[in-house]
Amino acid sequence: AGEAMEQGLRDCCRSIRIGKILIQSDEETQRAKVYYAKFPPDIYRRKVLLMYPILSTGNTVIEDVKVPVEYDVQQAVMILLGLFSTLMACSGLWCLSKGAKSIIQEFPEITILTTEVHPVAPTQKYFGTD
Repeated sequence: AGEAMEQGLRDCCRSIRIGKILIQSDEETQRAKVYYAKFPPDIYRRKVLLMYPILSTGNTVIEDVKVPVEYDVQQAVMILLGLFSTLMACSGLWCLSKGAKSIIQEFPEITILTTEVHPVAPTQKYFGTD
């Protein structure tokens, strides 16, 4: 799903090195499974931007984050960038999504950035896709 955000990233960071991770959820069990992963050979020395458009439960993203960790990438250099995140709870100025909470519990040093927090996942397609 992060591939939908790739052109925008390339437009602003022309020489960026991009890796790919293909993860799909099993239709019966809803468990996320990694089908493909390819990274620059020196990924363990880089900051890593993981792009995921809609963050709801966090199950797929947790599997996504595990892949660079297997390549010796430290959590502290990973940034998870999402467009939308579903709302779980708000306290003062801070709102936390269920997915963000799950990811932080599993990977406490990762940075999570999102543009918007919604009560439910948006149903409209993003970037003009069908």
